[in-house]
Amino acid sequence: MAVDTATLEPRRASTGLLGERAGLVLASFAMLFAELALIRWVAAYQIHVAYFTNFVLLASFLGIGIGFLRARTERQLQVWAPAALAAFGLFVFVVRVVKGVDPERNIHTVFGLPAPPTWVILPLLFLGAVGAMALVAEEVSRRFERFEPLEAYRLDITGSLLGIIAFSALSFLRVGPLLWGVILAACFVALTPGRPSLREHPRRVGGALALIAVFALGSLAPLDTWSPYYRVTVYPQGSDGRIGIRVNSLPHQSIWPVERLEQEFYANPYTHLDGRPVGDVLIVGAGSGNDVSLALDRGAAHVDAVEIDPVLQDTGVEQHPAHPYQDPRVSVHIDDGRAFLEGSDDRYDLILFALPDSLTLVSGQGALRLESYLFTREAMQEVRDHLAPGGVFAMYNYYRPDVFARYANTMEQVWGHAPCYDRGDPGAGTRAQAVLTIGLEPADAVCDETYATPLDAPRPATDDHPFPYVAGRVIPGFYVVWLGAVLLLSVVVVRWASGGPVSAMRPYVDLFFMGAAFLLLETKAVVQFALLFGTTWFVNSLVFAGILLAVLGAIEVARRARLPSPTTMYLLLLACLGVAWVVQPAALLQLPAVPRFLAGVAVAFAPVFVANLIFAQRFRGVGASTVAFGANLLGAMVGGVLEYAAIMTGYRNLLFLVALLYGLALAFGRRHLGAARTTAPAPAP
Repeated sequence: MAVDTATLEPRRASTGLLGERAGLVLASFAMLFAELALIRWVAAYQIHVAYFTNFVLLASFLGIGIGFLRARTERQLQVWAPAALAAFGLFVFVVRVVKGVDPERNIHTVFGLPAPPTWVILPLLFLGAVGAMALVAEEVSRRFERFEPLEAYRLDITGSLLGIIAFSALSFLRVGPLLWGVILAACFVALTPGRPSLREHPRRVGGALALIAVFALGSLAPLDTWSPYYRVTVYPQGSDGRIGIRVNSLPHQSIWPVERLEQEFYANPYTHLDGRPVGDVLIVGAGSGNDVSLALDRGAAHVDAVEIDPVLQDTGVEQHPAHPYQDPRVSVHIDDGRAFLEGSDDRYDLILFALPDSLTLVSGQGALRLESYLFTREAMQEVRDHLAPGGVFAMYNYYRPDVFARYANTMEQVWGHAPCYDRGDPGAGTRAQAVLTIGLEPADAVCDETYATPLDAPRPATDDHPFPYVAGRVIPGFYVVWLGAVLLLSVVVVRWASGGPVSAMRPYVDLFFMGAAFLLLETKAVVQFALLFGTTWFVNSLVFAGILLAVLGAIEVARRARLPSPTTMYLLLLACLGVAWVVQPAALLQLPAVPRFLAGVAVAFAPVFVANLIFAQRFRGVGASTVAFGANLLGAMVGGVLEYAAIMTGYRNLLFLVALLYGLALAFGRRHLGAARTTAPAPAP
């Protein structure tokens, strides 16, 4: 007999070890924790998503949305959630892709076999993440519908906030995946109805044990350490004295003796000093210590070594043969390079950007890499302002021709004269070693050759458009193809897996648009705080925790107070978006740290708070809370696709897209406005 999803009464089941409220909080905790764990796990072993980590985020939103749409279906599949996570994790681990040094086998799997092509592996990763997260979300959704909508939403956000805090704490402690698996397994066992024994619940408890075993694989590799950003693999010293370092299966750094560094392009900047003493040096991207050891060998009086990843810096402390970090002339700063510059008044005789290529994104949201704000026009102006009289700035890497031309063009525009140009050896593909060096004044750096910027050189990246690796204001073809495929696949998967007609979501189209808009608001907050306070994992975690706290605050206000009419609330939201557009980050960067923080919170979180008042006001009166919430989550997935529009518009102008989406929510939700205005707030317990 067909199930009437519009009238089916919520089913109550045994809650096992937990009460109803604690069960929903724990299930939501597990869902958010699993999402973060999968983002880290997939990025660690699959180089195809190294710069596309929101690929997993999109899959998670789709899976969670499907899980909520399934809440009112007869067939219950959530008992398979831990087994599904274990199976997906094992697949990611077994077919992990490693970038080798042999051109004939540049990319291969753990068994040395040729790696599956991108067009094969990406759909499998996407569908695997969707399936696993759908089963995890079904556990949440079937508990979610046992409560009044706002109360369920409140408990869900509480669990999500605890999940953010827990995963951030593990990042701080540099804990590997084994404990991730233990925590998730404990959650699933605690959520088991009745007595959680292997005999009575073999699928759930057995899956939990398998989950621990799979994640243990990531902690047992003797050469691996898990930093807040990467899976760092440090290889033993070779016969040539080199110690190789990989991050997330990609070659990243090599530790070399100073004698070898003197023969490489690391030494090029010093040749432009014309014999002057090195003096005070700032090294951004100090890594495992090569550049620090060379600066000390060249007689630096003092070195400020800035490195964002504590594990890479610790590796230098433990294994660099010159022991540069133990030298009393060196001060270590575990920080984002741009944030260090913004917070320092010191001036330097030499500033180096020493291969600060992060090979990872700031978070699962946005296309922002850890180093993106180092290479904008505003960052170069900050570098220039930190040079002492006669000071010199240099940057080097293995550059693509267009990226190199953009950086040289940026330096010429900021300093007003062309930089010195040192050509190096060719690298992979079109890349080549190159060094750009420039003095505060033209005579401060002696050049054998200056860079002649071509007329068609790409424009400088800016703080609003921090995409130095994108050739123009066009979304790269790879992203266009795969984002289109994600949307098409999502339509098919939702229709097939939801267990009921998609038309059940039709009354909640406005909530769909709210989800898309809110995801863009989150992205805007993440990138703004990354600029204001650094692209560190800690800042990123604080932003997401702050967003969830703002959501909780909005829920509590909506539960306890009669809000103005929805139309008034939408006008207030529009005003907040207008303020966020008018107040540019450049103005906030001029403020001291505490006022900057307060102003940044006010500008970024005011629209978040008001948007959630609108959502809570609407969500309070929905007839099918899980269907409505599922529609909102699917909208968030579409918002994750739309965030790539920033490559064309810049992040500031995303606010226009946010306003448009909320306008569509208002238009499609007009028939609900009267009901939302007259519905009294539920009494708060």
